[in-house]
Amino acid sequence: MAPEEVREITPEEVRERLRRRAIFLRELAEARELRRRVTPHRSRRARIHAALRRRTFRIN
Repeated sequence: MAPEEVREITPEEVRERLRRRAIFLRELAEARELRRRVTPHRSRRARIHAALRRRTFRIN
């Protein structure tokens, strides 16, 4: 069994990863918003299901 290499992460790599993550999250939010606008029926159905779930798990 060979010991695993432990490699230091450079600050440049950290910055690059954070930059890519920020871009990904921005695009994901944009896609969600677009989907919500394009398919109002689906979002309406999702709202109804979410309301039903909240009502189902409410503690009396």
